[in-house]
Amino acid sequence: MPPETAQLPRHVAIIMDGNGRWAARHGWPRLRGHEEGAESVIAVLRACRERGIRYLTLYAFSAENWRRPRLEIAGLMDLLRRFLRDREAELHEKRIRLRVIGRLQYLPRDVQRELRRVMDETKSYREYHLILALSYGGRAEITDAARTLAQEAREGRLDPARITERTFARALYAPDVPDPDLLIRTSGEIRLSNFLLWQLSYAELYFTPTLWPDFREAEFQRALEEYAHRHRRYGALS
Repeated sequence: MPPETAQLPRHVAIIMDGNGRWAARHGWPRLRGHEEGAESVIAVLRACRERGIRYLTLYAFSAENWRRPRLEIAGLMDLLRRFLRDREAELHEKRIRLRVIGRLQYLPRDVQRELRRVMDETKSYREYHLILALSYGGRAEITDAARTLAQEAREGRLDPARITERTFARALYAPDVPDPDLLIRTSGEIRLSNFLLWQLSYAELYFTPTLWPDFREAEFQRALEEYAHRHRRYGALS
């Protein structure tokens, strides 16, 4: 039975893991796994929209992924271009805003242009948000936030003694986005891998052995049902 609306998370974050292993099991090149994983992205995005889950953040390309072979990186960037081209109409149809967090400046310039164009053309949509973490690292985000606040203090616009958690949070990449309620990681790995280290402090964590290309609506529904049975105390006794 689907969870009631009140028991649904407002923000789901996903570490999409297992594309390469999925391809290896089928005897296909790694890029085929990434292509099939893109179909899971669409399935989960649609499921979020249908259930009224407003924010979906996907760990699409980590800062560490730049260490992968150049051919694989080129294939991933091409896949990102195709995703933007093929799915832009659906973003408009469903009124979903595309956002990006990470060090966007390290991406190829043509990819940066396409991302910024689609972000600009969908920025008026307020209800649903697809957030792609690209060239992203949690420690890098915290470092960038600290650098921003340090510069404000140096310029006399910020008193260091008055810095609070809220002050720090506003310097993060997407300060208006609420923290994730639910983190999902696929492929059986049980770690955060430098993803949203600040924002995941109180998130419910859900790990599944399912590889990302096999993670479709039914698997997502199971994660939501598990979340609905969690009792979030935030440090309180009840």
